[in-house]
Amino acid sequence: MSAEAHDHDHGHDHEHEHHHKDTFITKYIFSIDHKMIAKQYLITGIVMGVIGIAMSLLFRMQLAWPEESFKIFNVLLGDKFAPDGVMANDIYLALVTIHGTIMVFFVLTAGLSGTFSNLLIPLQIGARDMASGFMNMISYWLFFLSAVVMLCSLFVEAGPASAGWTIYPPLSALPQAIPGSGTGMTLWLVSMAIFIASSLMGSLNYIVTVLNLRTKGMSMTRLPLTIWTFFVTAIIGVISFPVLLSAALLLIFDRSFGTSFFLSDIYIAGEVLHYQGGSPVLFEHLFWFLGHPEVYIVILPAMGLVSEIMATNARKPIFGYRAMIMSVLAIAFLSTIVWGHHMFISGMNPFLGSVFTFTTLLIAIPSAVKAFNWITTLWKGNLQFNPAMLFSIGMVSTFITGGLTGIILGDSTLDINVHDTYFVIAHFHLVMGISALYGMFAGIYHWFPKMYGRMLNKNLGYIHFWVTAVCAYGVFFPMHFIGLAGLPRRYYTNTNFPLFDDLQNVNVLITTFALVGGAFQLVFLYNFFSSIFYGKKAVQNPWKSTTLEWTTPVEHIHGNWPGEIPHVYRWPYDYSNPNHDVDFVPQNVPMKEGEEVLHH
Repeated sequence: MSAEAHDHDHGHDHEHEHHHKDTFITKYIFSIDHKMIAKQYLITGIVMGVIGIAMSLLFRMQLAWPEESFKIFNVLLGDKFAPDGVMANDIYLALVTIHGTIMVFFVLTAGLSGTFSNLLIPLQIGARDMASGFMNMISYWLFFLSAVVMLCSLFVEAGPASAGWTIYPPLSALPQAIPGSGTGMTLWLVSMAIFIASSLMGSLNYIVTVLNLRTKGMSMTRLPLTIWTFFVTAIIGVISFPVLLSAALLLIFDRSFGTSFFLSDIYIAGEVLHYQGGSPVLFEHLFWFLGHPEVYIVILPAMGLVSEIMATNARKPIFGYRAMIMSVLAIAFLSTIVWGHHMFISGMNPFLGSVFTFTTLLIAIPSAVKAFNWITTLWKGNLQFNPAMLFSIGMVSTFITGGLTGIILGDSTLDINVHDTYFVIAHFHLVMGISALYGMFAGIYHWFPKMYGRMLNKNLGYIHFWVTAVCAYGVFFPMHFIGLAGLPRRYYTNTNFPLFDDLQNVNVLITTFALVGGAFQLVFLYNFFSSIFYGKKAVQNPWKSTTLEWTTPVEHIHGNWPGEIPHVYRWPYDYSNPNHDVDFVPQNVPMKEGEEVLHH
């Protein structure tokens, strides 16, 4: 960029910033500054997370103490769904459905990726803002609108969608099938259509920004791993989300316009319905073509955050930088050809099942590369055990333990025994849910000073980590065993089956851990919201990190850098470099004469 263009640009930014200070609405609500949009995503994600976790605690109480009367059920669910404080079976399924939808899409997809992609992409590649600030703002407000529509479905008379978060037809396609298939289901589909529009706009913005707006010297092989994971995540989203949109639209046609894309030869209460020619299995294919890449859309950003935090807090370069990039690209490619492992018992041709088994086991290789590289990064490092580092190490732990059970579920023969049991719930909550949440917590503890200019309370962070870590394993570890014993998922109560009587104590144990773990998230919420206003003031580079975002001033300005954008001279993990006296060398420090490039 020429000096004149730069001065003009800089002047424009200052004028822009001055204009932003004028009104509360343009600064905090309809902001086009990527840092403010990141905060909007984060706080919306946290609010949705609180709702999602609260729902899970309600249905866990139902599973541990079925038929018991709880005043809180009546207060929160009302007389219709919890008469005399006893939960009705309709609302149980609805809670499971909305909990899954909120956590997967609204917390782990938008809350995690939306927050950190927005915050870090311009700051770490050396850009003034996203490629399109306006499109970025629209993408957040569509996300917000979809969240509002989803929450509105909780208040319709027949209740929210209750066909599971996978909303398989015919249960979801026939409004008369169950109470939750009425208006609540329609609102679910409308909400998801808006959410997908938001996600696609965000993803396209991230891709264009990374490709076109990198500062001078920032080659693709000098990008931090965070940016690589956000970039690849956005590409997976652009490829796979439109498929779910098509499934949702066809389902709306089946529900409202009499088509039969997913319906064939249906009988309800002895009545023969006029549908013919459709296939519910087609919906499964469309859903899981998004659903499995979605797992990686959720976990890849967490992997990027953890890689960055580990290198910073181990005070040594990330091990195998290029191998990490290759593994991210391999995961992205393989994630689009493994969806059939969700459908092994749908009548799939056994040969096709063996193909999906092969591709599923193949994806374990790049995942293992990442795990080994993280462990090797920690090996003999000068480890700083702050809360962000602890959550990062916790993420590696849950990713490995959860991933090991994936090998069983990815095998078409073994999967038949545990399909749709608690074993599956244990697997995906550990490998995707808890791992991604740990990545999100690690990112919040690490980048909070960049977002708010203040530090979180470290001691509260330690309490938050240790209680969460113990409770997460306390909840999901026993689920493997009740799953192997055959306990099916989504059952409202297991008391009708004497076979499962012996497992009731395990359900009580799981629920106890869940209630304690859920309660201790209040420690995090208190720490987060009080630190925004009363936390210790942050210095410019509190973690002594090498990436570009720590070269910007603590005080936010629209445009990120007050003067010229720094140029990049080295890769992002120059820690403990023997050529320098300090143990970290920022990317914008020029190479010394005769200094060799430490490479990956």
